[in-house]
Formats: sequence, C-alpha cells, structure tokens
Amino acid sequence: MTSDTRVPPLLVGCAAGFSGDRTDASGPVVDTLIARLAAGPAGQRAFLIFETLAERTLALAQLRRRADPDAGYEPLLDDMLRPVLARCLAHGIRIVSNFGAANPRAAARHIARMARELGAPTPRIAVVEGDDLSSMTQQDLLRSRLGASMDGLRIVSANAYIGAEPIAAALDAGAQIVVCGRVADPSLTVGPALSHFGWAADDWDKLGRATMAGHLLECGAQVCGGYFADPGFKEVPGLANVGFPIAEIDADGHCTISKSSGTGGLVTEATVKEQLLYEVHDPAAYLTPDVIADIGEAEVQSAGPDRVALRGVRGHARPTHYKVNVCYEGGWLAEGEISYAGPRAEARARLAADVLRARLPDLALRVDLIGAFSILGDDAGRALAAVPDGGSRDVRLRVAAAHADRATAERLGREVMALYTCGPAGGGGVRSTLTARLNTISCLLPREAVPVRFELVEAL
Repeated sequence: MTSDTRVPPLLVGCAAGFSGDRTDASGPVVDTLIARLAAGPAGQRAFLIFETLAERTLALAQLRRRADPDAGYEPLLDDMLRPVLARCLAHGIRIVSNFGAANPRAAARHIARMARELGAPTPRIAVVEGDDLSSMTQQDLLRSRLGASMDGLRIVSANAYIGAEPIAAALDAGAQIVVCGRVADPSLTVGPALSHFGWAADDWDKLGRATMAGHLLECGAQVCGGYFADPGFKEVPGLANVGFPIAEIDADGHCTISKSSGTGGLVTEATVKEQLLYEVHDPAAYLTPDVIADIGEAEVQSAGPDRVALRGVRGHARPTHYKVNVCYEGGWLAEGEISYAGPRAEARARLAADVLRARLPDLALRVDLIGAFSILGDDAGRALAAVPDGGSRDVRLRVAAAHADRATAERLGREVMALYTCGPAGGGGVRSTLTARLNTISCLLPREAVPVRFELVEAL
C-alpha cells in the first residue's frame, strides 16, 4: 500500500500493559473498537494489542519452557484473549502482542485451539522470531560483545529488542493475529501503522509519531489515570473500573488518545504528559529499534472529553544496533518479615535488625522498617543508621539478602523465625521466602547480526 493522506485513521486499542495485568480490560476495549468501526469511514481498520513483557518476564518464561516445552508464553493468555477472540475475528479486529514471550509458536497453537473451542474459524496466525539469542552459537556472538563479563554465567535468556518491520510484513501477508516475543513495546503499534498506511521504513517523522502513540498505549491504564491517581491532589473517578487506552492515528502519524467507553479513569493533558515522559531518558532522542523519536517540540492538547491529541513529534534515523538483555542465574534471594506494634515498636524492630546482623555476619542484609523507613536504596544500612528512631508504633521489619549458596541464604529465614521467642519482645506474623534470583547484563548487537523474520503458521 502507498502512503496516502486519504487512508482512514487507524484505531489501536491496548488491553494489557504488563504480564499479570487485569484480564477483564479487553472486553470494553473491543466493544469500543467495534462501535467506532461501525461509525467510522469505509476502510478503517482496528487493532487490539497486548503488551505483556518486562525485562525479567522473558527469563521466567524460559524457565517455564525448560520445565514444559509447550509452556513459556504469557500464562494469562487464555484469560486475556478468550473473552474477545471470536468477536475480534468476526469484526475484522486484528491482534498483535508480545504474549509469545519465550515460546511464540506454542502461544500460536494455543490461540488456534482456543478459536476451535469457541467455534470460530481458525485465524491466520503469524509468529515473529529472531529476538531469542539464547542458543550456544548466539551466545558466542554475545560473548564477542560482552567479553569476560559472561565467564561462568548460567544463561537463562538472551533477547534482542527487535522492531516493527516483521510485524508489518506479517500483516501485509494476511495475518489476523501476530504473536511476538521480545519486540520493543511501541513496535506493537508501529507495525500496524506501517502496514495500514504503507509508510516507508525510513519515514522517520511518521515512525517517530507512531512510536510515541505506542508509548502512550504500552502501559495500559497508566495513561487513563491509573498511575496518575493521587487522592486530594490528582483525583481520578472510577479507578476500580479504570479504562484502557485507544489511539486514533492518522496518515501522518499524529494521534489522539481516548479510552474504552463506559469505564472509569480519565484521559487529560496531564495524564498524557505523564505517560509521554515515562521512561524517556532524553526527550530529544528516545531510542527504539524503529526510530529515534524526538518529543522536544511535542504539543499535547485536549480534543474533547477524555480525548487528547499529540502533535509535533519528530523522528530521526533509527539506531544501527539492537539492545540485547541477557538474564542469568544469580543465586538466591532470601526474605523474612516480622511485625512489631505498640509502644517502642520501632525500637524493637531496630533491635531485631541488629540481632540479625550479628547472627548473619556473612550476609549483606537489606533492612526495611515498613511504616517507618523503607523507600530508599539502602543495602548497606548507612541511611537507616543515620536516621533516629521516629517512634513509630506499627512497624513491619523486612530483611533480605542475596547469596550464591542456597544453604547460606536459607539461614536468614530461620533466624527471622527464631525472633519469635529469642526476642526482642512482641514480634509476630513471621513470613519468609527463598527465591531463585535472576540478574541481567546488556549489550548492543549490529542489526545485521540478528536474523529477524516472521512465519505464517499453517499447521497448528
């Protein structure tokens, strides 16, 4: 398709902002997309996206795949998609998501089964691959970039943040559903825009605008007031039923953000500005695999109730390299908690922490006094020691430590449990956990070293 300003605007609704997000968001989003398609111009298209990955999500998915070759995709896939799959297929709403995680092909098979169970036609499903760099051959490639920092690491996952082009190619080939692993979050929106409008892959301004539309969508309800809400200062109505966002993108890439109908929350200039700046290290150079977006001269303007327009975004030539995250086994994280209440509760909690430090000299303890002092990065304990006892009467002591040896880490939980009777006085409600820890290192790889591709999966 050739880019043409007469092409109808594109509708993109987001129904998830992370793995574990609410699973009832997709229904209102799809209802709204169907209504807007019915009222909109001929040739208008709508997409539903689910953004379900974070930095560690893929490593956890790889661990699930190790245990079960048919697992490793988004564990809530069925809950998220089943309620709306048949309606999306019936109304021509195409679906793009990174819920394939570590096993996009297994996710595609699950979706095909789901469609059959719903009595819907089997959809044309494409899987996007190339992001997974965890094979031994590819680890050698990573070692060429990371050097000695990879020595001795037990790699769990290695994934490149790939971009929108394989998504667009899959859609151009007729895919109704595109299942990805680690693509950059905004690329879930850029891919549909590339396909719908037929933009050139180096039309940087349009790609930059679509990227920021995707950035506004990618965290789900955040832009609709979720992360914005602050009672008495930034009021948000109906937060228990907060809506999820919908972007209307025109042929030049400009967008208007709204939310699903009949839901709570709000879309205002303030909510959009907060999300626009979220995780942006340099407003003039927001790096993605598709483009370097520039919001230095962006303008945000109300376009009606719960409608906000974004204009003025520019784009610059995309980076020559992909970012790669390598997750590896990082030993064990031990955590223990115990509560103290009443007079001198904070003093007793501090004394308990001192006891644990004396009993566990080979562990570097992180101490938090929840309810009194717990929000600073203070693994060394210097900040807590410098702050006097504030007299809090309701304190939850949390102590954590990481160690390569499981048996050594396990001692923390036992010592917290022993505080019940070994003192100080009045402790209760002990809980402890031991979790395998995942650490991350990152590097850059030349684009040509990452074999990005898509495949329409026929036999499922």
